[in-house]
This record gives sequence, structure tokens and C-alpha cells, in this order.
Amino acid sequence: MAPAILWFRRNLRLYDNTALIAAAASGHPLIPVYVMDNSDIGSASRWWLHHSLVSLDTQLREIGSSLLLLSGPPETAISKLIDESGAESVFYSRRYEPEARQQEESLANSCPAHIHIESFEDGYLGRHSDLLTKNRTPFRVFTPYWKAAIARGEPPQPQPVPESIRFAEHRTLSLSFDDLGLLPVAPNWARGFDDVWTPGEEGATLRLDDLDQAIQRYAEYRDRPDLDTTSRLSPHLHFGEISARQAWHAIRKAALHLHSSSGAEALTRQLYWRDFSAYLLFHFPSLADSPLRPEFEHFPWSQDDERLHAWQRGTTGYPIVDAGMRQLWATGWMHNRVRMIVASFLVKHLLVPWQQGAAWFLDTLVDADLANNSAGWQWVAGCGTDAAPYFRIFNPILQGRKFDPNGDYVRHWVPELAAMPDKFLHEPWRASRAEQASCGVTIGEDYPAPIVEHMAARKEALAAYQVIRSAAAADPVLSN
Repeated sequence: MAPAILWFRRNLRLYDNTALIAAAASGHPLIPVYVMDNSDIGSASRWWLHHSLVSLDTQLREIGSSLLLLSGPPETAISKLIDESGAESVFYSRRYEPEARQQEESLANSCPAHIHIESFEDGYLGRHSDLLTKNRTPFRVFTPYWKAAIARGEPPQPQPVPESIRFAEHRTLSLSFDDLGLLPVAPNWARGFDDVWTPGEEGATLRLDDLDQAIQRYAEYRDRPDLDTTSRLSPHLHFGEISARQAWHAIRKAALHLHSSSGAEALTRQLYWRDFSAYLLFHFPSLADSPLRPEFEHFPWSQDDERLHAWQRGTTGYPIVDAGMRQLWATGWMHNRVRMIVASFLVKHLLVPWQQGAAWFLDTLVDADLANNSAGWQWVAGCGTDAAPYFRIFNPILQGRKFDPNGDYVRHWVPELAAMPDKFLHEPWRASRAEQASCGVTIGEDYPAPIVEHMAARKEALAAYQVIRSAAAADPVLSN
């Protein structure tokens, strides 16, 4: 019997993998393959991908196969593999990114007519891309989308790994993991990642099995970066080491076990926000580059590389902002509340275009999902669908006091300020020289003075916003 190609993409798992289940059920011997195309993956995600692929390869070897590693445009690599192996079918999981969708279309066009190609909805809770408003237009606001999505019912139960999977011999030479060049070499800026993360399906499952504590405290403490109260499932979901269906049902099971619903509901809502982001990218392919509110095309952004670099390095002089940016660099991850704070600071205090912040996140986050990242940045910048108003400008001092009340988060990631008293911790420049000296820090030398003054920056941001409001009022096209 001719072999079938099982093309792994963002579904790097064996459990509840609908493409794998269907391929195994076809009876054809399978050729598991991953094609490295370098399309939309940043540096931190490359580190994760390396370890996730190694984990998947280990799992496949335990059941009698291995992961064939190829590189280049997937449609070219898979077409060549079809010729070399005599395969007559291809199974894969669909993706929503514009380039990934183009790859799928190119594959369909490049394969001979007799090749059976079957794709599956495997990255999200369900096929929600076809949800539309009563006017047959895409939803642009989360809440009505969410209501329409949940009205379709619960996602299917996760399915186990097929009991019987046949694998094919093939002549195609696999690349090695080193050939993919995914890991940093010199310097190894990811050296701290190993202490924080366990990529792969096993690590994802362990994280999923440990949801009780997160759910118990999530509703009340999810905005506290100083506490370990989030699930940290995002990178595992991004690479498909667990399915969104698994996460949904695990949350439901934990909630029933704990007799607690508020945390479970809040966490489940995050799964639907993830679906909504992919939905937006599907219907608005320019989401990653262009504001969905057209008047923001005329926003008077600043091109200040020095300020941008200070933000990237965590040297803005605002402790909660710097703590978040340093956590990001050290671990490849940042608490979601702090993501909003640092994003707001970049676009509203520094007037740096949101696209530059989104690009930095894509390069430095291990969970750098194009849809979620783009939708989040547009939300903060006020230019997306269902966006926070632009004139809602976070005060980083008050945000620090509210969400890091004991200063544990700042003291961990900004150790220069570890001895600073609580009353000065989130605005250390207010401490006198004598008080600074007693804490072993001099503001402006050991830790930077603020690169902007909050009230002055707020005033400048509101003035910039008024520019586009005036332009929109004068141009009916921009106000629609």
C-alpha cells in the first residue's frame, strides 16, 4: 500500500491529534515529517521549537518511527517527498496565518490530481472562522463572537493516540536537529530558559495536570505578576503540544473537582480570546501590519530608536516596565498584565509604533503567536477591534503599586532596587540622595532616571490622539 505523509505543523503531539488519527485510520503506512520554512518564527520560539521537535521525535521512536526533518517551502519539500516515496495522500492540520494559508493553497496546486490531501481543524476549540454576525460580516467585538462560539456547544472530547499506527520506510535523507540551526550559539542568551520551561508533549501534559492551583486563584489573582497564579499553557498551546480541546476539558474537570467556577470561567474565556485572535487574522490578514481602525494610519508616531532600545533592555526608569522587559529577556515569557503595561508604555508614553513592539514580542516570546500577539498590540494601541480606548493610558507607577503591592516582582527582576522601601519602589527617583545611598543605589547611575515624565508623556499622547480624531471628523471615510 502506498504511504501517506503526516505533515506536522503547529500540532507537535500524538494525543488528540486529528490529522494523525485520520491518517492512521486510513490504513496507509505513515511518513511523519516536519518542514522548517523559517516563515514567522522568532528567536525565542526557535529555541522552543528545537526542544519540541526533539520531544516529538523521541515519542515517534518509541512507537517505531522517527520524525523526517526537511527545510524549504513546504509545498516544494512535500511535493518532492511525494515523488521520492510514492505517497498518495497528505494529512495535516490547518493554520490561520496568511503565509501558512498560502502554503496550503500552493501545496494543493502543486500536487498531482490523484494525491489525496486532507486537512483538519486542530489548533483551536472549533471551526469558528465561519461565524458571522446577523449582517453576514465578521465579528469585530469579542463578547458577541464568544457568545456565538459557545452557542455551538462544547468542543469534542480529546481522542487518544491510535492503538495501531503503521509507519513506512522511506529513502529521503532527514536533516539533523543541528542542521535546522534553531538554538542560539554565541552568546547563548537562552541559557535561563531551561530552568523555566519543559517543551514537548510530556511537559505540556504535566502543566495541564497541575491546573488546580491556578484555577483556585486565577479569578482573584490573575493580574498579580508577583504570584504564580497563571497556567503558563500558552507556549504549549502555540506549538500544539496539547490541543485547545484538552485544555478546555481539563479546566472543566478541575473546576468540577474543586467545586469552583469563577477561575475556570475566566481561564476558559482566555481560550476563546485565543480563538478570536485567530478568527480576526483569518478575516483581516493585514492584522499583523496595519491598524484595523483606518484613522490610525495617520497617527503621528515617533521614531526614537534610543527610547525603543531603552524599553527593549528594561532601562526606562519605571520599575514595573523594566521588570517585565527583563523577565521577557531572561525567560521568553511575561505575565499578561505586565504585557499590557509595557505595551501601553511603549505606544502611549514613548509614541513608538505598535508594530515595533509587536515585532519585539514575536522575536522574544516563546509563545509568540502571530494572531494573539497582533490582536493584543492593536487592543492596547486602541486601533484594533474591540480595542481599549487610546486615551486609556496606564500610569506605570499606579499599575506597579496595584499589581505588585509588596514589590516582590520588581525586586526579583530589578535587583538594583531590592533594598528600596515600598513607598519609593515604584517611583525610586522620589527618594532623596541620602535614602538612595542607604539602599545602595543612585538613580541615574545604578538605575536609570525615567526616560519620560508620566504626566508630560500623557499630555503628548492625548494631543497626538486628537490629531487623528480631528482627521477622522473631517474625513467620513476615516470615521467608518
